[in-house]
Amino acid sequence: MTAFHVLGELRVRVAGTEPPLGPPKQRAALAALLVDAGRLVPMEVLVGRVWDDEPPAEARNALYAHIMRIRRMLTAGSWRLTHRAGGYLLDIDPDEVDLHRFRRLLTEARDPDGPLETRAAHLAEALALWRGDPLADLSGAWVERLRESCRRQHVEAMVAWARTELDLGHHEAVATRASGWLGEHPLVEPLAALSMRALAAGGRAAESLEVFATTRRRLVDELGVEPGAELRDVHRAILRGDLDPVPPPALAPRNPPAGPAQLPMDGQGFTGRSAELLSLDELLKTAGDQPTAVLIAVLSGTAGVGKTTLAVHWAHQVADQFPDGQLHLNLHGFDPSEAPIDPSDAVCRLLDTLGVPRENVPAELDAQSGLLRSTLAGKRVLMLLDNARDAEQVRPLLPGSPGSLVLVTSRNRLPGLVVGEGAHPIVLDLLPMADARRLLTNRLGLDRVSAKPAAVDGLILACARLPLALAIVAAQAVMRPALSLADLYDQLGDASDGLDGFAAGDDDGTDLRAVLSWSYRALRPAAARLFRLLGLHTAPDIGRAAVAGLAGVPPARAGALLAELTRAHLLTEHVPGRYAFHDLLRVFARELAGQTEPEEDRHAAVHRLLDHYLQSARAATLLLYPQREMITSPEPRPGVTPEPVATEKDAQAWFAAERAGLLAAVTQAAKAGFDTHAWQLPWTLTAVLDRQGYWPDLAAVQLVALEAAGRTGHRIGQVHAHRGLARAYTRLGRLDDAYHHFHEALTLSSRLDDPVGVGNAHLNLGWVREHQKRYREASAYNRQALAVFRAAGHRPGQARALNAIGWNHALLGEHDEALARCGEALDLNRELGNRHSEANTWDSLGYVRHHLGDHQRAAECYRRAAELFRQVGDRYEEARTLVRTGDAYADAGAAEAAHEVWRAALAVLEELDHADAAQVRARLRP
Repeated sequence: MTAFHVLGELRVRVAGTEPPLGPPKQRAALAALLVDAGRLVPMEVLVGRVWDDEPPAEARNALYAHIMRIRRMLTAGSWRLTHRAGGYLLDIDPDEVDLHRFRRLLTEARDPDGPLETRAAHLAEALALWRGDPLADLSGAWVERLRESCRRQHVEAMVAWARTELDLGHHEAVATRASGWLGEHPLVEPLAALSMRALAAGGRAAESLEVFATTRRRLVDELGVEPGAELRDVHRAILRGDLDPVPPPALAPRNPPAGPAQLPMDGQGFTGRSAELLSLDELLKTAGDQPTAVLIAVLSGTAGVGKTTLAVHWAHQVADQFPDGQLHLNLHGFDPSEAPIDPSDAVCRLLDTLGVPRENVPAELDAQSGLLRSTLAGKRVLMLLDNARDAEQVRPLLPGSPGSLVLVTSRNRLPGLVVGEGAHPIVLDLLPMADARRLLTNRLGLDRVSAKPAAVDGLILACARLPLALAIVAAQAVMRPALSLADLYDQLGDASDGLDGFAAGDDDGTDLRAVLSWSYRALRPAAARLFRLLGLHTAPDIGRAAVAGLAGVPPARAGALLAELTRAHLLTEHVPGRYAFHDLLRVFARELAGQTEPEEDRHAAVHRLLDHYLQSARAATLLLYPQREMITSPEPRPGVTPEPVATEKDAQAWFAAERAGLLAAVTQAAKAGFDTHAWQLPWTLTAVLDRQGYWPDLAAVQLVALEAAGRTGHRIGQVHAHRGLARAYTRLGRLDDAYHHFHEALTLSSRLDDPVGVGNAHLNLGWVREHQKRYREASAYNRQALAVFRAAGHRPGQARALNAIGWNHALLGEHDEALARCGEALDLNRELGNRHSEANTWDSLGYVRHHLGDHQRAAECYRRAAELFRQVGDRYEEARTLVRTGDAYADAGAAEAAHEVWRAALAVLEELDHADAAQVRARLRP
């Protein structure tokens, strides 16, 4: 059942109701996400769609607010709108969007081997989804482009439905509906021809001839052209009384080719790829706009992603538009048993297929290529060049005159063809979950797939949504019908154990490891080594500087090697400067590393990678938290280039991009025996994870750190790990555990004769007692901390302790004492330039002013605190302070201002997925 309606005015049904969708820009943002449902939409694409490539300066901030409201609406329907690196993903089944359902049904109706009744039913269902012009309540250049594309598909569906229904003998139904459609689309000649056929088949020849006359008159008057061949032929046949009552089959080849028909067999059960099929359809429709151009499409993607399958499937759909034949040539660009076909040999094979005698073929490649162009001149030929190695292998094979279309598949992107020959690039990604399920359903049947949905999802994830892997697993299930999918999933096991489960017989083409090896063998040695080493990296993606450290090469050299891997689709640059590959490629790379790289080389590569992360994270920590006591880190190994972080903004951006990599590095360090890295990396992460609200991650890495420091007997490391773990436990509400670990830190600091550590431990213990609402005990700990810091001459500690004491006075209602102590803290923090501590103090002062009834001064204090928290990246404390700012405005009677800051706080808390968001939503309810 569709819940999202694009074909007409934008509508959403959530829990049986239709919520308001907000102002036009918010509706445009939702529409921009819906047209790519299930796929990541980059931020710049969203901005461009909403503001038509002319965004105002505040566009991103406005978009964040729209996204927040859309997410709140979707959450009520159990849908998820998630933020990913560089954009947003609306995680829903595309079939829940009428536009995607329409396109899928239209694609399935193109199957020439499907029963007519099924095709007619698909088309009828697709047409029933239309309620009017797409996004009728929105305007703008992007909306109009989408609208025009959808209109063309709508007309295509009308024509296809009419042809199919006439095949079934339902001429009355066609006559009735086609008449109405012609009123809306009077210049669509195929629709007029089908209307004439339907009327004539029902004995209404005079009305049929009137349709011709009306259509001809409009064509001449509005376009200055006469009717085309199809319409004229139907007109003549009616006048002669010999009209064939059955038109050509809907969307199937209608005329046998005059030339060769070499397309491979279209595989059974093709599914998905609606966006790529649409892109190819749109390319074909541009032929009239570029009357002198040869149309070229390059389908590229990683091994096993289904490039050839898609190319063959689409080629069969449009084969009838190329009456002079369809050519197919496997160029063996990536083949384990054959070398890539030489361009000269390829040209000769094509000429031979076209009937040119070998004795007439010249010896030189340029002359051969010229003869091929001459032979194809004036013809409409579809040429499928499969498995191309590079652009140089393809160029001599291209026609020189318009009318033909060339489909090229390759594991490389072939940018030379895109730039030089104007080829249309289409990059295939992994299948969305919904399409992967449909693939298994088509192969195994609905009953078997629906019986074990969890096992099916597990199989899909184990296959990394790679079509070849899914096909291999489906084949195993077909050959073993007694085996349940749950048992198959158990037998397949975790792909991290290797690729042995992804082999289907002796055919290299159905052995995933063999297929992946074809791309790998084409790499130059240095790129092949980097590919192997990347298998040692355990995070979802990696930055260029980290790659340089892993390989022990300069960053510029790493960039060149990464470019080679990206061109070969063995790696994806999913955002600028960051690289990833799917899980099965990672397994393959790790297997190769284990087989090829000596153990000491693998150990050295991991050491360099961990050094890179530690040195970069330490430098970023020093920039963001200069008041923090530092640790001594080991010198990095040769070949390590730390990330160049020069400003606070650089440091914040780097931590945000590398969070997953740093978390994975902590675990990898512990498993590989790098205990110093295993406790020092968590030290660098403590403040940033705490301030950004990643408290479960903070607890996890500090547990690793505590064990690693314990193994080496490093007591300073143990102190930091106890404190970091206790901080996470405090945030998570595990206050007894937090008190225990802070007390352990106090004990160890005392043994180390570290007064700053002792003072910090006292402050931390006071913080826990405050959360337990034991304010007098908290105050006692904080006073002990102040005494220790004063004795040690540690002024940053004194500032924190003074604010903590003042805060305790505020919680106890002792407001004059609170103002005095917080005032001292504020002066000291300003002198020291400690913005985070200053933010905490302004927050304390705001609380005191608020409870003294001075709401305006309270709001001003809170605003200063929130701005400082924002500057230092403490998102949770920023949100908490914004909530209190709203409370102050509300108590002052400024309801509108209160709601504005509460909405800003809610946006942050929802991004953090924090439970406090519920309390803010309650404040915002009428």
